[in-house]
Amino acid sequence: MTWFARIYLGRARKKGFDLGKMPIPEPALMPLKRNGLDPVPDLGQMRATAPVNKLPMPFGVNLWLVSGYEEAKAVLSNTKAFSNDFAHLMGTGATSVQQNPGGLGFADPPVHTRLRKLLTPEFTMRRLARLTPGIKAIIDQCLDSMDEAAGPVDLVAEFALPIPSLVICELLGVPYDDREDFQRLAMSRFDLFSGADASLGAISESLEYLLGVVKRQRENPGDGLLGMIIKEHGDEIDDLELAGLADGVLTGGFETTASMLALGALVLLQDEETFKLIHDNDDAINKFVEEILRYLTVVQVAFPRFAREDIEVAGVTIGKGDVVIASLSGANRDEVLGTGLETVNPHRDPTSHLAFGYGVHRCIGAELARMELRAAYPALVRRFPKMRLAKSADELEFRKVSIVYGVDALPVLLK
Repeated sequence: MTWFARIYLGRARKKGFDLGKMPIPEPALMPLKRNGLDPVPDLGQMRATAPVNKLPMPFGVNLWLVSGYEEAKAVLSNTKAFSNDFAHLMGTGATSVQQNPGGLGFADPPVHTRLRKLLTPEFTMRRLARLTPGIKAIIDQCLDSMDEAAGPVDLVAEFALPIPSLVICELLGVPYDDREDFQRLAMSRFDLFSGADASLGAISESLEYLLGVVKRQRENPGDGLLGMIIKEHGDEIDDLELAGLADGVLTGGFETTASMLALGALVLLQDEETFKLIHDNDDAINKFVEEILRYLTVVQVAFPRFAREDIEVAGVTIGKGDVVIASLSGANRDEVLGTGLETVNPHRDPTSHLAFGYGVHRCIGAELARMELRAAYPALVRRFPKMRLAKSADELEFRKVSIVYGVDALPVLLK
């Protein structure tokens, strides 16, 4: 997900610039900004007037933002006209093989097809069902720890981060003792406020660590995802590819779910009626989860696409080689999905939202994320029915510029 940094830094270095920590141009960051839980108004205005719009970028980068729902689906589903191949991001001297994230997000068919086929068995509902008792135990463990606290508790540190961290460690079969490094590496790559080089360094460090995990799993395969792939398909995948898959699972399943847990809890804390609904009614949780997935859309933009040819989208011609990004947060507020989309309606019938993307690159871990959210929210409000914010919502610190949106801390009083 460091694509923005790679494009910008790579093209700049081609032109002879050494940007270091210089930030990305302000106009191009608009789809990565928010006002509280809502996309900035400029995004909605752009969608209404120009659902396909060119963003100003230096160094010869032609960058198109697609913010309409139907237009985003058209781009995300068209693998013939648009490529995800990481090679498009490689500027001269910009990156090394060790900084290639690999995995599903930066691969085209047939490579993508082969890699996804290796992962798919681990993400079927039957295979994921084995994690259900563990997910419940992890949530209960976090709630027990919170219950022992004397004063305000930070829901980000004590609830939102440890739940997906533990689940992903169990899924991959890697040591949970490394969770703090996982959290640091995962989060730093998504925060572009520190500039391009910081994001590149984080992904390189993560891959280096995961290569070590893969090598140990080669010697003694466990029962987690890495061990099972090695046992069943070890000769079909090399260490770097497997580390890239693990890195994609880690970053895709950890930071995104952590942000959803925290921001979804904030939604509940700001709406007494919805809080009570989730507390009292087991049947309400599915609609609520689908609604906040749409409303929050914590992954604000999809992986970049690169036009293989000149192509027209919504009457706009995108040139061969141009970069196209789909605003998932913008598309999920498009009126074609219904009315009143700027607010949370826990009674809304589930929409065909794009929170997990669309097409062949749709998030493979979508059902695992849903399992965690459906289990965590009711457990939280039922354990702490008097829970409330320890400070005004206006005082909360949200990420300023980030592909995965989130809140830095969420202090609450539990009793």
